[in-house]
Amino acid sequence: MRYPAPLRPGDTVGVTAPSSGVGDALRPRLDHNVRWLRERGYEVWVGDCLGDDRVVSAPKDKRAAELTAMLRDPSVRAIVPPWGGELAIDLLDQLDWDELATLEPTWLVGYSDLCSLLLPFTTRLGWATLHGTNLMDTAYRTPEGLLHWTDLVSGPGPFHQRSPGRHRVGTWDDYRADPGVEDLTLDGTGTWEVVGGGGLDVTGRLVGGCVEIVSMLAATPYGDVPGWAADHAAEGAVVFVEVAEADPFTVARSLHSLRLAGWFDEATAVLIGRTPAPDDDRLSQREAVLDALGGLDAPLVLGADIGHTQPWMPLVTGALARVVVGGGTAEVTQHLE
Repeated sequence: MRYPAPLRPGDTVGVTAPSSGVGDALRPRLDHNVRWLRERGYEVWVGDCLGDDRVVSAPKDKRAAELTAMLRDPSVRAIVPPWGGELAIDLLDQLDWDELATLEPTWLVGYSDLCSLLLPFTTRLGWATLHGTNLMDTAYRTPEGLLHWTDLVSGPGPFHQRSPGRHRVGTWDDYRADPGVEDLTLDGTGTWEVVGGGGLDVTGRLVGGCVEIVSMLAATPYGDVPGWAADHAAEGAVVFVEVAEADPFTVARSLHSLRLAGWFDEATAVLIGRTPAPDDDRLSQREAVLDALGGLDAPLVLGADIGHTQPWMPLVTGALARVVVGGGTAEVTQHLE
C-alpha cells in the first residue's frame, strides 16, 4: 500500500466535482465548507468543474483534466468533491493510469458515486483512499467516538473509532434554508449487529464501497478486489459495503454478483452499512443481504456507521484494521501501514 503524505495546516485541499456539481441555490453551503477548511489553516483550490447544468459538473474530458491537474500538483495533499452523483464511472477510461502510477499519491476523499474512483485508486494503483464524507458534509461537528476525515489523514495512526450508537432518521438537513448548519441531528439509536449473535474480533485490510457503484466495477479492471485481496491474503480483507437507495431485489442481485466475482473470498468479516433505502413487502434490505451473503464463511456485521446514513465513520481503503463488535462494543482501529 502507498499512503499519501499526511494532510497538515498550510497544505492545499483541492475541490472538484468528478461527478455532480453544485447549483447556485446550494453554493452557499459549498462556500461555508470551504471557509471551514480555510479557517483551520488549509489552502483551498476551488476548481472550475462544479456546474450543475447537466447530470455531471462538466464534460468528462474537462473533469478528468482538472482532477489530473490536482493529482499532479505536489502542494495538493487531498482532493474532496462536493458530493457524489451518478456518472463518475465515465472518467475511468479518460484517466492516464500509467501516468498516475508514477505520481506520489494524494488523498482522495468521498463516498457514494466517488467509489467509482476510490476503489480503483486502491486496487489498481495501490493508493490508500478515504471512504468517508464529502465537502458539503465537512463542517459538521463529529460525534463523540468518531474522527473527522481531516484527522484520519493527518498521520499514520493508529486511529481508533467507536460507534456513537446514534444515527439520523429521516431526511437530511436543508442546505438551502440553513447553509451553515454544523450540528448533526442523530435522533435514532442502535448498534452494530453480528448476524447469528455473539461477537467478533478480526483484522484485515479495508476495501469496499457503495453497492450500486462497486457492483458495476466488479467485472472490469477497475474493481479487481479478488486480485487485490489475494495480494494481501496473509492479512485478510475486511470488506465494507453500503446501499444508497436501491430496492432490495437490486441489492440482492448486486451482492450475489460481488460474491460470485470472488469479492469475499479473503474476507475476515463483511461490514454492511446502515441504509435509508426502502424495503419491499416481499423482501427487506436485511433479507436481501442475508440472501446473497448469508452463506459466507466470514461473519456479517449489520448497521455499520458507513455510507448514506449520518453519522459517518471514515474508513481508509487499504488500511490494516482491527474490528471488534459485541457486548455493546463496535470499534474499528486503523493502522496506515
